[in-house]
Amino acid sequence: MKQSECALPDKYTYPLLIKVCSNELRLKEGDLSGARKVFDEMVERNVVSFTVMIDGYAKVGDMASARALFDEAPEKDVVAWSALISGYSRNEQPNEAVKIFFEMVSMNVKPDEFIMVSLMSACSQLGNPDLAKWVDSYLSQTSIDTRQAHVLSALIDMHAKCGNMEKAVKLFEDMPSRDLIPCCSLIQGLSIHGRGVEAVELFNRMLDEGLIPDTVAFTVILTACSRGGLIEDGWHFFDTMKNKYSVVPSPDHYACMVDLLSRAGQLKAAYDLLKSMPLKPHACAWGALLGACKLHGDVELREEVANRLLELEPEKAGSYVLLSNIHASANQWLDVSIVRDEMKEKGVRKIPGRSYIFTEA
Repeated sequence: MKQSECALPDKYTYPLLIKVCSNELRLKEGDLSGARKVFDEMVERNVVSFTVMIDGYAKVGDMASARALFDEAPEKDVVAWSALISGYSRNEQPNEAVKIFFEMVSMNVKPDEFIMVSLMSACSQLGNPDLAKWVDSYLSQTSIDTRQAHVLSALIDMHAKCGNMEKAVKLFEDMPSRDLIPCCSLIQGLSIHGRGVEAVELFNRMLDEGLIPDTVAFTVILTACSRGGLIEDGWHFFDTMKNKYSVVPSPDHYACMVDLLSRAGQLKAAYDLLKSMPLKPHACAWGALLGACKLHGDVELREEVANRLLELEPEKAGSYVLLSNIHASANQWLDVSIVRDEMKEKGVRKIPGRSYIFTEA
Protein backbone atom coordinates (compact mmCIF):
# COMPACT_ATOMS: atom_id res chain seq x y z
CA MET A 1 0.00 0.00 0.00
CA LYS A 2 1.33 3.45 -0.90
CA GLN A 3 1.94 5.95 1.85
CA SER A 4 -0.72 8.24 0.39
CA GLU A 5 -3.24 5.44 0.78
CA CYS A 6 -2.41 4.82 4.45
CA ALA A 7 -4.87 6.05 7.03
CA LEU A 8 -3.32 8.90 9.01
CA PRO A 9 -3.66 8.93 12.80
CA ASP A 10 -6.50 11.05 14.13
CA LYS A 11 -7.54 12.29 17.57
CA TYR A 12 -8.86 8.81 18.36
CA THR A 13 -5.88 6.73 17.23
CA TYR A 14 -3.18 9.11 18.50
CA PRO A 15 -3.84 8.26 22.18
CA LEU A 16 -3.28 4.60 21.31
CA LEU A 17 0.07 5.51 19.75
CA ILE A 18 0.99 7.48 22.86
CA LYS A 19 0.16 4.45 25.03
CA VAL A 20 2.33 2.23 22.84
CA CYS A 21 5.22 4.70 23.13
CA SER A 22 4.82 4.84 26.91
CA ASN A 23 4.82 1.09 27.44
CA GLU A 24 5.67 -0.53 30.76
CA LEU A 25 9.39 -0.88 29.96
CA ARG A 26 9.76 2.79 29.07
CA LEU A 27 7.80 3.79 32.16
CA LYS A 28 10.17 1.75 34.32
CA GLU A 29 13.08 3.57 32.69
CA GLY A 30 11.33 6.91 33.14
CA ASP A 31 11.52 7.54 29.39
CA LEU A 32 8.48 9.26 27.89
CA SER A 33 10.31 10.99 25.04
CA GLY A 34 8.68 8.83 22.36
CA ALA A 35 5.21 9.38 23.78
CA ARG A 36 5.80 13.12 24.13
CA LYS A 37 7.03 13.32 20.52
CA VAL A 38 3.81 11.69 19.29
CA PHE A 39 1.77 14.01 21.52
CA ASP A 40 3.57 17.14 20.31
CA GLU A 41 3.02 16.14 16.66
CA MET A 42 -0.74 15.79 17.09
CA VAL A 43 -2.65 18.30 15.00
CA GLU A 44 -5.74 18.00 17.18
CA ARG A 45 -5.36 17.02 20.82
CA ASN A 46 -8.30 15.97 22.95
CA VAL A 47 -8.89 15.25 26.63
CA VAL A 48 -7.98 11.59 26.11
CA SER A 49 -4.51 12.33 24.69
CA PHE A 50 -3.83 14.88 27.45
CA THR A 51 -4.94 12.39 30.11
CA VAL A 52 -2.75 9.59 28.73
CA MET A 53 0.30 11.86 28.91
CA ILE A 54 -0.59 13.16 32.38
CA ASP A 55 -0.95 9.59 33.62
CA GLY A 56 2.36 8.63 32.00
CA TYR A 57 4.24 11.47 33.69
CA ALA A 58 2.62 10.57 37.01
CA LYS A 59 3.72 6.96 36.68
CA VAL A 60 7.37 7.96 36.23
CA GLY A 61 7.13 10.40 39.15
CA ASP A 62 7.39 13.59 37.09
CA MET A 63 4.52 15.43 38.72
CA ALA A 64 5.80 18.84 37.63
CA SER A 65 5.35 17.87 33.96
CA ALA A 66 2.03 16.18 34.75
CA ARG A 67 0.69 19.36 36.39
CA ALA A 68 2.02 21.61 33.62
CA LEU A 69 0.28 19.49 30.98
CA PHE A 70 -2.90 19.38 33.05
CA ASP A 71 -2.95 23.18 33.28
CA GLU A 72 -2.37 23.38 29.52
CA ALA A 73 -5.32 21.11 28.69
CA PRO A 74 -8.27 23.14 27.35
CA GLU A 75 -10.73 20.52 28.56
CA LYS A 76 -10.61 18.41 31.72
CA ASP A 77 -12.97 15.56 32.49
CA VAL A 78 -13.19 13.50 35.67
CA VAL A 79 -10.63 11.00 34.31
CA ALA A 80 -8.05 13.76 33.81
CA TRP A 81 -8.62 15.02 37.36
CA SER A 82 -8.29 11.44 38.59
CA ALA A 83 -4.97 10.96 36.77
CA LEU A 84 -3.50 14.05 38.46
CA ILE A 85 -4.88 13.40 41.96
CA SER A 86 -3.89 9.73 41.96
CA GLY A 87 -0.46 10.72 40.64
CA TYR A 88 0.18 13.05 43.56
CA SER A 89 -1.08 10.43 45.99
CA ARG A 90 1.04 7.63 44.49
CA ASN A 91 4.13 9.85 44.51
CA GLU A 92 3.73 10.69 48.20
CA GLN A 93 2.63 14.28 47.72
CA PRO A 94 -0.62 14.04 49.70
CA ASN A 95 -1.01 17.76 50.34
CA GLU A 96 -1.01 18.42 46.60
CA ALA A 97 -3.53 15.63 46.04
CA VAL A 98 -5.90 17.17 48.59
CA LYS A 99 -5.36 20.65 47.15
CA ILE A 100 -6.23 19.49 43.62
CA PHE A 101 -9.30 17.66 44.92
CA PHE A 102 -10.72 20.84 46.45
CA GLU A 103 -9.84 22.74 43.29
CA MET A 104 -11.83 20.16 41.31
CA VAL A 105 -14.83 20.34 43.65
CA SER A 106 -14.83 24.15 43.42
CA MET A 107 -15.29 23.77 39.65
CA ASN A 108 -18.40 21.60 40.23
CA VAL A 109 -16.76 18.42 38.97
CA LYS A 110 -18.18 15.41 40.80
CA PRO A 111 -15.53 12.88 41.91
CA ASP A 112 -15.88 9.23 41.04
CA GLU A 113 -14.93 6.27 43.22
CA PHE A 114 -11.34 6.24 41.92
CA ILE A 115 -10.76 9.87 42.87
CA MET A 116 -12.20 9.22 46.33
CA VAL A 117 -9.90 6.23 46.79
CA SER A 118 -6.91 8.41 45.83
CA LEU A 119 -8.10 11.13 48.23
CA MET A 120 -8.42 8.60 51.05
CA SER A 121 -4.90 7.35 50.28
CA ALA A 122 -3.60 10.93 50.54
CA CYS A 123 -5.45 11.36 53.83
CA SER A 124 -3.89 8.12 55.12
CA GLN A 125 -0.44 9.50 54.34
CA LEU A 126 -1.19 12.72 56.20
CA GLY A 127 -2.68 10.96 59.22
CA ASN A 128 -5.07 13.86 59.71
CA PRO A 129 -8.13 12.73 61.73
CA ASP A 130 -10.14 15.89 60.98
CA LEU A 131 -9.62 15.49 57.25
CA ALA A 132 -10.53 11.79 57.50
CA LYS A 133 -13.78 12.71 59.24
CA TRP A 134 -14.58 15.26 56.53
CA VAL A 135 -13.79 12.79 53.71
CA ASP A 136 -16.02 10.16 55.33
CA SER A 137 -18.87 12.66 55.63
CA TYR A 138 -18.41 13.89 52.06
CA LEU A 139 -18.34 10.33 50.72
CA SER A 140 -21.62 9.53 52.47
CA GLN A 141 -23.28 12.37 50.54
CA THR A 142 -22.26 10.99 47.14
CA SER A 143 -23.82 8.18 45.14
CA ILE A 144 -20.62 6.13 45.34
CA ASP A 145 -21.21 2.59 46.60
CA THR A 146 -18.99 2.27 49.67
CA ARG A 147 -19.64 -1.48 49.78
CA GLN A 148 -17.24 -1.96 46.87
CA ALA A 149 -14.15 -3.77 48.11
CA HIS A 150 -11.59 -1.20 46.93
CA VAL A 151 -13.57 1.73 48.38
CA LEU A 152 -14.17 -0.03 51.68
CA SER A 153 -10.50 -1.06 51.93
CA ALA A 154 -9.45 2.56 51.37
CA LEU A 155 -11.87 3.71 54.08
CA ILE A 156 -10.45 1.19 56.56
CA ASP A 157 -6.89 2.23 55.71
CA MET A 158 -7.72 5.92 56.13
CA HIS A 159 -9.45 5.58 59.48
CA ALA A 160 -6.82 3.16 60.81
CA LYS A 161 -3.88 5.40 59.91
CA CYS A 162 -5.67 8.53 61.12
CA GLY A 163 -6.31 7.03 64.55
CA ASN A 164 -10.01 6.20 64.43
CA MET A 165 -9.48 2.52 65.17
CA GLU A 166 -13.04 2.02 66.41
CA LYS A 167 -14.44 3.04 63.01
CA ALA A 168 -11.78 1.05 61.13
CA VAL A 169 -12.48 -2.12 63.13
CA LYS A 170 -16.26 -1.76 62.65
CA LEU A 171 -15.89 -1.35 58.89
CA PHE A 172 -13.53 -4.33 58.82
CA GLU A 173 -15.85 -6.60 60.81
CA ASP A 174 -18.84 -5.62 58.68
CA MET A 175 -17.12 -6.70 55.46
CA PRO A 176 -18.85 -9.77 53.95
CA SER A 177 -15.48 -11.09 52.77
CA ARG A 178 -11.92 -9.93 53.24
CA ASP A 179 -8.66 -10.21 51.35
CA LEU A 180 -5.12 -9.23 52.32
CA ILE A 181 -5.54 -5.51 51.62
CA PRO A 182 -8.01 -4.56 54.40
CA CYS A 183 -6.29 -6.99 56.78
CA CYS A 184 -2.91 -5.35 56.24
CA SER A 185 -4.44 -1.88 56.53
CA LEU A 186 -5.94 -2.68 59.92
CA ILE A 187 -2.74 -4.39 61.12
CA GLN A 188 -0.76 -1.29 60.13
CA GLY A 189 -3.19 0.96 61.96
CA LEU A 190 -3.00 -1.15 65.11
CA SER A 191 0.81 -1.15 65.08
CA ILE A 192 1.06 2.59 64.38
CA HIS A 193 -1.10 3.32 67.41
CA GLY A 194 0.78 1.04 69.84
CA ARG A 195 -1.45 -2.02 69.66
CA GLY A 196 1.12 -4.54 68.49
CA VAL A 197 -0.35 -7.52 70.35
CA GLU A 198 -3.72 -6.94 68.66
CA ALA A 199 -1.93 -6.65 65.31
CA VAL A 200 -0.37 -10.09 65.84
CA GLU A 201 -3.73 -11.53 66.89
CA LEU A 202 -5.35 -10.18 63.73
CA PHE A 203 -2.57 -11.59 61.54
CA ASN A 204 -2.99 -15.03 63.14
CA ARG A 205 -6.75 -14.79 62.66
CA MET A 206 -6.13 -13.96 59.01
CA LEU A 207 -4.07 -17.13 58.65
CA ASP A 208 -6.75 -19.19 60.41
CA GLU A 209 -9.30 -17.88 57.90
CA GLY A 210 -7.21 -19.29 55.07
CA LEU A 211 -5.64 -16.14 53.66
CA ILE A 212 -2.14 -16.68 52.25
CA PRO A 213 0.24 -13.86 53.25
CA ASP A 214 2.48 -12.37 50.59
CA THR A 215 5.74 -10.44 50.88
CA VAL A 216 3.90 -7.17 51.69
CA ALA A 217 1.83 -8.82 54.44
CA PHE A 218 4.99 -10.14 56.09
CA THR A 219 6.60 -6.69 55.93
CA VAL A 220 3.52 -5.29 57.67
CA ILE A 221 3.49 -7.84 60.49
CA LEU A 222 7.26 -7.70 61.02
CA THR A 223 7.02 -3.92 61.27
CA ALA A 224 4.23 -4.34 63.83
CA CYS A 225 6.43 -6.71 65.85
CA SER A 226 9.29 -4.22 65.69
CA ARG A 227 7.15 -1.33 66.89
CA GLY A 228 5.68 -3.45 69.67
CA GLY A 229 8.96 -5.03 70.79
CA LEU A 230 7.54 -8.52 70.12
CA ILE A 231 10.77 -10.44 69.57
CA GLU A 232 9.41 -13.99 69.78
CA ASP A 233 6.55 -13.20 67.42
CA GLY A 234 8.94 -11.48 65.03
CA TRP A 235 11.25 -14.49 64.84
CA HIS A 236 8.22 -16.79 64.46
CA PHE A 237 6.85 -14.89 61.47
CA PHE A 238 10.31 -14.49 59.93
CA ASP A 239 10.85 -18.26 60.08
CA THR A 240 7.27 -19.05 59.01
CA MET A 241 7.65 -16.80 55.99
CA LYS A 242 10.58 -18.84 54.72
CA ASN A 243 9.73 -22.34 55.84
CA LYS A 244 5.94 -22.52 55.48
CA TYR A 245 5.05 -19.99 52.79
CA SER A 246 8.28 -20.10 50.73
CA VAL A 247 8.55 -16.32 50.72
CA VAL A 248 12.16 -15.30 50.20
CA PRO A 249 13.04 -12.58 52.74
CA SER A 250 13.75 -9.25 51.08
CA PRO A 251 16.06 -6.51 52.38
CA ASP A 252 12.94 -4.88 53.87
CA HIS A 253 12.14 -8.02 55.89
CA TYR A 254 15.70 -8.17 57.19
CA ALA A 255 15.56 -4.45 58.02
CA CYS A 256 12.41 -5.04 60.10
CA MET A 257 14.13 -7.81 62.04
CA VAL A 258 17.27 -5.74 62.55
CA ASP A 259 15.15 -2.87 63.84
CA LEU A 260 13.29 -5.24 66.19
CA LEU A 261 16.49 -6.72 67.61
CA SER A 262 18.20 -3.33 67.82
CA ARG A 263 15.35 -1.78 69.79
CA ALA A 264 15.58 -4.68 72.23
CA GLY A 265 19.31 -4.12 72.69
CA GLN A 266 20.25 -7.41 70.97
CA LEU A 267 22.92 -5.69 68.91
CA LYS A 268 25.11 -8.70 68.17
CA ALA A 269 22.11 -10.72 66.98
CA ALA A 270 21.11 -7.83 64.71
CA TYR A 271 24.66 -7.52 63.36
CA ASP A 272 24.94 -11.27 62.74
CA LEU A 273 21.61 -11.24 60.91
CA LEU A 274 22.79 -8.44 58.64
CA LYS A 275 26.01 -10.29 57.85
CA SER A 276 24.07 -13.48 57.04
CA MET A 277 21.93 -11.77 54.40
CA PRO A 278 22.26 -13.33 50.94
CA LEU A 279 21.49 -9.90 49.47
CA LYS A 280 23.26 -6.64 50.19
CA PRO A 281 21.42 -4.91 53.06
CA HIS A 282 20.23 -1.38 52.40
CA ALA A 283 21.27 1.65 54.38
CA CYS A 284 18.10 1.74 56.50
CA ALA A 285 19.02 -1.55 58.17
CA TRP A 286 22.53 -0.38 59.04
CA GLY A 287 21.08 2.97 60.15
CA ALA A 288 18.70 1.25 62.59
CA LEU A 289 21.57 -0.73 64.09
CA LEU A 290 23.78 2.35 64.26
CA GLY A 291 21.14 4.25 66.22
CA ALA A 292 20.84 1.35 68.65
CA CYS A 293 24.63 1.21 69.09
CA LYS A 294 24.61 4.87 70.04
CA LEU A 295 21.67 4.36 72.41
CA HIS A 296 23.26 1.37 74.15
CA GLY A 297 26.80 2.77 74.16
CA ASP A 298 28.47 0.08 72.02
CA VAL A 299 31.34 2.18 70.63
CA GLU A 300 33.24 -0.67 68.94
CA LEU A 301 30.26 -2.01 67.01
CA ARG A 302 29.09 1.50 66.26
CA GLU A 303 32.33 2.23 64.41
CA GLU A 304 32.06 -1.01 62.41
CA VAL A 305 28.45 -0.28 61.46
CA ALA A 306 29.29 3.32 60.51
CA ASN A 307 32.00 2.05 58.16
CA ARG A 308 29.51 -0.34 56.53
CA LEU A 309 27.07 2.53 56.10
CA LEU A 310 29.82 4.59 54.51
CA GLU A 311 30.48 1.80 52.00
CA LEU A 312 26.80 1.84 51.01
CA GLU A 313 26.50 5.63 50.80
CA PRO A 314 29.96 6.96 49.90
CA GLU A 315 28.46 10.05 48.28
CA LYS A 316 26.49 11.20 51.33
CA ALA A 317 28.13 13.69 53.65
CA GLY A 318 26.02 12.51 56.57
CA SER A 319 27.75 9.12 56.62
CA TYR A 320 31.18 10.76 56.90
CA VAL A 321 30.01 13.21 59.56
CA LEU A 322 28.53 10.33 61.53
CA LEU A 323 31.79 8.39 61.46
CA SER A 324 33.78 11.52 62.30
CA ASN A 325 31.56 12.19 65.32
CA ILE A 326 31.99 8.61 66.52
CA HIS A 327 35.77 9.00 66.42
CA ALA A 328 35.53 12.39 68.14
CA SER A 329 33.40 10.99 70.97
CA ALA A 330 36.14 8.41 71.57
CA ASN A 331 38.89 11.10 71.40
CA GLN A 332 40.30 9.46 68.24
CA TRP A 333 41.37 12.75 66.67
CA LEU A 334 43.72 11.21 64.12
CA ASP A 335 40.84 9.16 62.76
CA VAL A 336 38.68 12.30 62.66
CA SER A 337 41.33 13.96 60.51
CA ILE A 338 41.52 10.93 58.19
CA VAL A 339 37.77 10.94 57.64
CA ARG A 340 37.73 14.66 56.87
CA ASP A 341 40.64 14.29 54.44
CA GLU A 342 38.74 11.50 52.68
CA MET A 343 35.74 13.81 52.34
CA LYS A 344 37.93 16.43 50.67
CA GLU A 345 39.49 13.89 48.30
CA LYS A 346 36.09 12.64 47.15
CA GLY A 347 34.59 16.09 46.91
CA VAL A 348 31.91 15.37 49.52
CA ARG A 349 30.72 18.54 51.20
CA LYS A 350 28.82 18.85 54.44
CA ILE A 351 25.58 20.76 54.05
CA PRO A 352 25.78 23.70 56.46
CA GLY A 353 23.20 23.81 59.20
CA ARG A 354 20.86 26.70 59.76
CA SER A 355 19.56 28.35 62.88
CA TYR A 356 16.49 30.51 63.08
CA ILE A 357 15.63 33.13 65.68
CA PHE A 358 12.00 34.14 65.84
CA THR A 359 11.14 37.50 67.36
CA GLU A 360 7.79 39.03 68.06
CA ALA A 361 6.77 41.74 65.63
